[in-house]
Amino acid sequence: MFLKNWIEKYIPVSSAPAKNPHEEILKLRAALRDCPTVVVGAGAGLSAAAGFDYSGERFRKYFGDFAARCGFSDMYSGGFYRYETLEEQWAFWSRFIYVNRYMDAPRPTYRRLRALLREKDYFVVTTNVDHCFQKARFDKERLFYTQGDYGLWQCSTPCHKLTYDNRETVRRMVLAQGFAIDADGRLEPPSHEKPKMRVPSKLIPLCPKCGKPMTMNLRSDDTFVEDEGWRAASRRYEEFLKKHETGKVLYLELGVGSNTPGIIKYPFQIRAFQNSDAVYALVNAQPQGVPEEIRARSIVVTADIGAALDALRGA
Repeated sequence: MFLKNWIEKYIPVSSAPAKNPHEEILKLRAALRDCPTVVVGAGAGLSAAAGFDYSGERFRKYFGDFAARCGFSDMYSGGFYRYETLEEQWAFWSRFIYVNRYMDAPRPTYRRLRALLREKDYFVVTTNVDHCFQKARFDKERLFYTQGDYGLWQCSTPCHKLTYDNRETVRRMVLAQGFAIDADGRLEPPSHEKPKMRVPSKLIPLCPKCGKPMTMNLRSDDTFVEDEGWRAASRRYEEFLKKHETGKVLYLELGVGSNTPGIIKYPFQIRAFQNSDAVYALVNAQPQGVPEEIRARSIVVTADIGAALDALRGA
């Protein structure tokens, strides 16, 4: 009920003029110094800052053939395309999974964030599903991926509540299309021929219990499987929040948009409102507002997230 009331009454954002990024960076640096506890909320903008672009050159390198045949212009759109066969569908998805889940981010944005949190009691909640936090060696016991993981499959029905690691099968799928994997784990397109746009039928993932096709463990509707790992992470996050309902806490929002504000943005604002010692900070490349009720304890940095993290480190 409180969340509903907050949305209805408090969410109209401040119409105050844009703040000076340099001044806001100095305020955020001070908040990081003064607050022993940091709750990080990460959205798609953080991974975009790390170089995980779903369009442009990266898309053309790995999906140029799909773009030419199917007509979509970015990876995100390709995820919704209706492929004619499961073999073609998993050709697309195996490339998508590999480059976005099993390859390292092109830029060190996540590692820079980890360095800023090194001496903090922190927890991360994220709507991202690319596993970048664990690839940057964050403590997995301090992470909650609310929307799933590109590295997991589940039954499409689902007939049961387990998820399955897909790394080895995805590796076999991309190799079967003619791609190579270099010594650093990067996917390289075939150099002398076009990649195949289908995978062998024997590699199509089927549910080990009912035999129906597997699907991605990504939240899109009520078929999303919240497995034991998901539930354990959720419990750890809730326990962390309860433990730090008072005291100096920095709620640090990075690259969070407005698609799912009920997961990070609204709860962070509400908790900052309820705790007079808390600070609410957001860093986003796009202009963002904050509710009037917490404006005095809010920091708004409108800048590239990677550049902002560098500035916080004094780089």
